[in-house]
Amino acid sequence: MNRRAETTTLSPRQLEIMNIIWERGKATVAEVWEVLSARHRLARNTVQTLITRLEEKGWLGHEEDGPAYRYYARRCRDSTVRSLLDQMVDTVFAGSADSLVMTLLESRGVSPQEAERIRQMIAEAERGQHE
Repeated sequence: MNRRAETTTLSPRQLEIMNIIWERGKATVAEVWEVLSARHRLARNTVQTLITRLEEKGWLGHEEDGPAYRYYARRCRDSTVRSLLDQMVDTVFAGSADSLVMTLLESRGVSPQEAERIRQMIAEAERGQHE
């Protein structure tokens, strides 16, 4: 199975767990559950099951920390996000990155600071193409 296909097998809740672990570096089931339960009504056993499945799929590894396991990501966040975004552009926006950006701007808008940062990124990308 290729990396893109493996990425698509993650559920939204599994991606939430991955984001928590990417942010923290390592986390126990209890730590992940604490973060998730503040957002959603979720049983600790459900979190344990989701983490076990992520480990079985190769997304997480663990090390023993006393009686608990401390889980860590086995895949990079940046490459995962890029793969998900590529898939979204290909499937939802028929390969059109500008349609993605326009939809994002129309649905969420941007702050003046975000708009300036976007202008800077576009300018950098244009300079890179002319070198």
